[in-house]
Amino acid sequence: MNFKTKLWVMFLSIISLPVILTAVTFLLLSYRVIQKEGMNYGIKVENFTMWSDTLTSFEELTDEMFYRLQIQVEMDSSRFLDKKYLLQINDDLKGTSSYIIVRKEDSIYFSGNEVAAKQIQHRLPVYGGIHEGVNAGYYYSDMQKLVKQIDFVFPDEDKGSIFIVTKVNSVISRDLLAYLFIFIVSILALTALFLTQWIRKQLFIPLREMNIAMNHIAGGDFDYALDSSRESKDEMTQLFHSYEDMRLRLKESTEEMMQKEKQNKELVSNISHDLKTPITSIKGYVEGIMDGVADTPEKMERYIKTIYTKACDMDRLISELTFYSGIDSNRIPYHFHRINVADYFNDCVEDVGLELESENIQLNYTNLVDPSAMIIADPEQMKKVINNIIGNSIKYMDKEKPIIDIRLIEDLDSIRIEIADNGKGIASKDLGNIFERFYRTDASRNSAQGGSGIGLSIVKKIIEDHGGYIWATSKEGVGTCMHFVIRKHKEGDHQE
Repeated sequence: MNFKTKLWVMFLSIISLPVILTAVTFLLLSYRVIQKEGMNYGIKVENFTMWSDTLTSFEELTDEMFYRLQIQVEMDSSRFLDKKYLLQINDDLKGTSSYIIVRKEDSIYFSGNEVAAKQIQHRLPVYGGIHEGVNAGYYYSDMQKLVKQIDFVFPDEDKGSIFIVTKVNSVISRDLLAYLFIFIVSILALTALFLTQWIRKQLFIPLREMNIAMNHIAGGDFDYALDSSRESKDEMTQLFHSYEDMRLRLKESTEEMMQKEKQNKELVSNISHDLKTPITSIKGYVEGIMDGVADTPEKMERYIKTIYTKACDMDRLISELTFYSGIDSNRIPYHFHRINVADYFNDCVEDVGLELESENIQLNYTNLVDPSAMIIADPEQMKKVINNIIGNSIKYMDKEKPIIDIRLIEDLDSIRIEIADNGKGIASKDLGNIFERFYRTDASRNSAQGGSGIGLSIVKKIIEDHGGYIWATSKEGVGTCMHFVIRKHKEGDHQE
């Protein structure tokens, strides 16, 4: 049940429940009051449409005259033949909206109101209709007339009846009003209690739970979960689901932010450590030159070459840091071109070969691809991939005769490049993590093999942005091989 439907139910309940319950209560009370009056006053009511006064007030208005006439009947019934006496009695009743009718046998002997008597005379009870302990009168609801009857016998043995006819006005009973007031208040109180509990359960309790949950979120506690397994499909359940989605996303975002902050701190620490080593060396060699330690051309040349090498290391570290910031914000500048695989890697091997030759590292190059094979790639970024992988191989080389193999292999729809070395290898427990940012297998951070720990993560990012993928195989003490695959370009493919 959605919130709109609940509001309609609540609105209709507020209106209908009190009305229905009040109507039922009114009917029951009216029936009870009428029955009570019938027992208390011996009034016979023709039907139950009489929801007006309980007749108590009207009964009291004529009680005195009724008893007075009863006594007169017992003392001397001949007085009812005296019309002056009857007129006097009728005058005494005028203040009570009543008049009398005297019937002798079947004809009206006296009427205090001729017009009204003609309307009711044919409905007057017969002689002997009143018995002791039974009804003392009649109420005609359609005419709103209360009739009291006293039967007697005239001196000439004719049967006679005297009727006191009272006009009953539509005045609500005080008892009925009191009962109705009590029951209406009770009904409204129960209805309000029921609706309050229903609204509390459907609205206020969920809102309170939501408020508690949001306070936990505001306090940084993302583990406080709401029960979103409720079967109903109302807005509150949807709100609980939305809260859970928000909580999980905030928790994930916060954890990522904390992880990123940790990585940034680690990066700063790594870069600071790695910059400190070449800077210290540069300062030392510069101080040696300034102090005249490099007193021969050979020493001077060696000092300057060392300073240059350390400066290149610093430049490499700064470049990695700059590139890392581009990866982190997805702002790597790519310039894709259609490249001939054989020509491009021939040039790369030629450039790399000069550096490796200076390091006394043997380079083996094998090209097994079709001379016309093409790929779509960014030449500069792809060169960074090759340099980072070979740089890692050089860094962790431990053999007397170091060797690096570069192999190009053509598959059906792709080109696979393998760069292998005979270095110290990578432990199997570390192999699955080497492409993660800041992951380092040399936890002790040997200064000779130091690095930022982001080189291979940069490689992975570049390869994946080219639509390829990369993995590594290694065996400790034997060496490591990096494999990466780039999809071949075919005629008809769209250049990015």
